[in-house]
Amino acid sequence: MQARPVEVLVSSGALAGELTDGPGAQGLVVFAHGSGSGARSPRNRYVAQALQREGLATLLFDLLTDSEQEKVSKRFDIELLTERLLEAVAWAGRQQSIGALPVGIFGASTGAAAALRAAATLNGLVQAVVSRGGRTDLTGEAVRDVVSPTLLIVGGQDQEVLELNQRTLRELRCEKRLAVVPGATHLFEETGALKEVASLAALWFKSHLRRRPEAGEKAARA
Repeated sequence: MQARPVEVLVSSGALAGELTDGPGAQGLVVFAHGSGSGARSPRNRYVAQALQREGLATLLFDLLTDSEQEKVSKRFDIELLTERLLEAVAWAGRQQSIGALPVGIFGASTGAAAALRAAATLNGLVQAVVSRGGRTDLTGEAVRDVVSPTLLIVGGQDQEVLELNQRTLRELRCEKRLAVVPGATHLFEETGALKEVASLAALWFKSHLRRRPEAGEKAARA
């Protein structure tokens, strides 16, 4: 796996990011960061590195421009975050090295709501979603339209977010699981907590991201 800086082209311009990929990647995981965070989030980069070691390509990028990031209201604008995420998935699909890879989304905090909304919009194109400490309550009614297998990861001591995710679990109609990391708080800063998040995410994505056979492969199997 090799990392390189990229510019994710969206309707409003270009968003800075980092794409890590390589030959034989099983799938691509696009990261949706939470409020006040971005492509350099140490927690998401830690998870991304764990996924890369498991043979998954990753795309970390800033969902907001520098000027937008300064406005608190933009950080909680789920419609805007979802739009940017959808544009990033579309951008990835146009890249030669990763365009054919099955796609998963890893969302943290408010980014988890954008991840679920994007998955609902793309109706199966996203093969898996993982939420870390997600504000899944911000997904709204779109939660019922998600068909992508979804893993919700919450810290055992993050009681408010845990209750929100339990509610989301009941509303989801797709394959789903709630994983509670014992003793962990919202940012999973406790010893071993983030490692557990990365392990759970890797297993979920490895289990659900499957390459679709090309036409030639289908003919050969017939």
